[in-house]
Amino acid sequence: MSTTVSADGTEITYTRAGSGPALVLVDGAMCYRGSSPNDALAKELAARFTVFTYDRRGRGESGDTGPYTVEREVEDIAALVKEAGGEAFLFGISSGAALALEAANRGLPVPKLALYEPPFVVDDTRPRVPADYPARLDAALKEGKRGKAVKMFMTEGVGLGGATVAMMRIMPFWAKLKRVAHTIPYDTAVVGDHQSGRPLPAAWPEVKIPALAIDGDRSPEWMRHGVSSLAQVLPSAEYRTLPGQTHLVKATALAPVLTEFFLG
Repeated sequence: MSTTVSADGTEITYTRAGSGPALVLVDGAMCYRGSSPNDALAKELAARFTVFTYDRRGRGESGDTGPYTVEREVEDIAALVKEAGGEAFLFGISSGAALALEAANRGLPVPKLALYEPPFVVDDTRPRVPADYPARLDAALKEGKRGKAVKMFMTEGVGLGGATVAMMRIMPFWAKLKRVAHTIPYDTAVVGDHQSGRPLPAAWPEVKIPALAIDGDRSPEWMRHGVSSLAQVLPSAEYRTLPGQTHLVKATALAPVLTEFFLG
């Protein structure tokens, strides 16, 4: 375990593993080292890359300095890239993919970018996220209702059914989710207005590097539509679908695709 300091003085904790070209992995909502799909992915990739996993601000062992802005999280990634030697490949999953995309758009030294299922809602294949969702989420957190905030995120943000979320609430991991519920608005800000049900605009004009947009063929239709739409608006992107995979993608299925893309 190591630490670096972001531009605003926030301490960011990270783990470095393996050897080879540097690769930074960016987590999605409420995930952090020890509770993330990127943990298994890092192990699969460490034979070919120097892999950096980290706790996004407000989670795990990293600090958190307010007020929050997406720019601060981009600066966190910039600090990690500096630790990596000044340049690194970048991979993000779920809302972490949206953050990685924003980091590349803001000019970080990233030669290639890979994204797995950013949660963009681009049509009517699922209900759009309500316009007042961020305000109601903030209100729940200010009232100390962390469980309510997590439930709102799972039902309105992710689009899970009420019965599924009711089952989740009795599982041991629900307590872990509540502990990082205060960071849900961070991911809401990162995704921005790209869950409105409208087609994606050309919102990332500076992302001209080779990019790979990936989904699983068993993921929800709405999510796959968002990924394919993203591949169309990025000028140098290719689109890849992993057979048999869902949003909870297996590291053994994803790692070979990333290795081929980054090193090919």
